[in-house]
Amino acid sequence: MRVLVAEDERMLADSIVEGLRAEALAVDVAYDGHAALERLGVHDYDVLVLDRDLPGVHGDDVCRTVVADGLLVRVLMLTAAGDVRARVAGLSLGADDYLPKPFAFEELVARIQALGRRVRPADPPMLERAGVRLDRAHRQVFRDGRYVPLARKEFGLLAELLRAGGAVVSSEALLEKVWDEHIDPFTNTVRTTMMKLRRKLGDPPVIETVPGVGYRIP
Repeated sequence: MRVLVAEDERMLADSIVEGLRAEALAVDVAYDGHAALERLGVHDYDVLVLDRDLPGVHGDDVCRTVVADGLLVRVLMLTAAGDVRARVAGLSLGADDYLPKPFAFEELVARIQALGRRVRPADPPMLERAGVRLDRAHRQVFRDGRYVPLARKEFGLLAELLRAGGAVVSSEALLEKVWDEHIDPFTNTVRTTMMKLRRKLGDPPVIETVPGVGYRIP
């Protein structure tokens, strides 16, 4: 899942970003409304965590633009105002969910994950193919019953390949879904991470390279 956090309180924004990345999510950050709209125009996000009181372009206007442009991103609106009238106003703008500050980080994660499931069909608790089993809840991977310890990006790559159900996934798609905007689009990080993943999964190889197209688990 790819998330954009639009929050002008930098300490709070950076704390949210760090926590979400620890949950194996690809996360970008914008500290004002102009930057949020710029990133929304470039990347396909699953969830937008949107502070309502953004400087530059107000959070309400960011939300209106998301709706007017028909973007598929789900909007979780944050605000210091927690009364019913404020929640109704935020939802009437087109937000999908509303969370007043201060909030428990665990609740924020749960709400983001719930919104992400609306963007694409929910994954089953276990993703399995070709003897590889990925347990999403416990972040564990097994190859023919053998536990395989994976780094976060390796886990993310494997999850995307398993979700594809045998279809080819391009390097560009993997870069978009597993990494954030700070990654160089011309980097070989997908290939490097794929090599590490293959090495850990062991022989016989389960990930196939389709030259000039991408990768798949047939």
